[in-house]
Amino acid sequence: MEQNKKFKLVSSKKTRYLLPNILTLGGVCLGISSIKFSIDGNFSLAVTLILLSAILDALDGRVARLINATSDFGKELDSLTDFVSFGIAPVLILYFWNLNTYGKLGWAIALIYSVCCVLRLARFNLTKIENQQEWKNNFFEGIPSPAGGLIILMPLIYELTDINLDLNIRSLTPFLTIFIALLLVSKIPTPSLKKISISSKTTVFLLLAIGIIFIALLFYTFETLLILCFFYILSIPISILIFKKQQKKYLTKISDEDHEDIL
Repeated sequence: MEQNKKFKLVSSKKTRYLLPNILTLGGVCLGISSIKFSIDGNFSLAVTLILLSAILDALDGRVARLINATSDFGKELDSLTDFVSFGIAPVLILYFWNLNTYGKLGWAIALIYSVCCVLRLARFNLTKIENQQEWKNNFFEGIPSPAGGLIILMPLIYELTDINLDLNIRSLTPFLTIFIALLLVSKIPTPSLKKISISSKTTVFLLLAIGIIFIALLFYTFETLLILCFFYILSIPISILIFKKQQKKYLTKISDEDHEDIL
């Protein structure tokens, strides 16, 4: 008598691959939905959805590595999601909020940003780091698309806060968008923190800091987001200095090894 075969959507050995991909798909749904709400004029919800999409983007890769569920499919899906959620959605939000007042120039700026973002993602997919240069895993080449997508929204985020510095912040929108677009395709080292090791003693303080940030985002969403974007920009020069220091250390080590081989 034949045994009944149970229907399986995926193989039992492949089920662990579902979770990170579900997080990735959730991120793209949030990104597309943010465009819809920006068309409706609900910019506060649109920015919030971009923030949630960035959080999911930060989680999916880490979850995949944690449960050993990384795959080429997941990598490509993540890049496509990043382009939609951080290469198209944020700049369209800006366009419906302010850039459309510049006419054709505003649309050209939106296109420039999207093109730079897709070039950055294509370069990221092709970047391979040698085993001898694992220290480079702690740095991105240019700013990552999620960070870029949030930073270009800073003028809008500022307007959504209760902060009033009597500044014409809208006039900075085109210049900031172009500047971040150039940073996306630049080779400036920016913090990645993928391979940072944390001691057991500092884990509690790290969790406390993360908890405080989430509480602040819950009650003071846009003010906290504005501060986080500002501190990220400040971290770039620090990242450049650390990168050059580690690069110099690596080159010195290679030079010493070559010298020993000659001897």
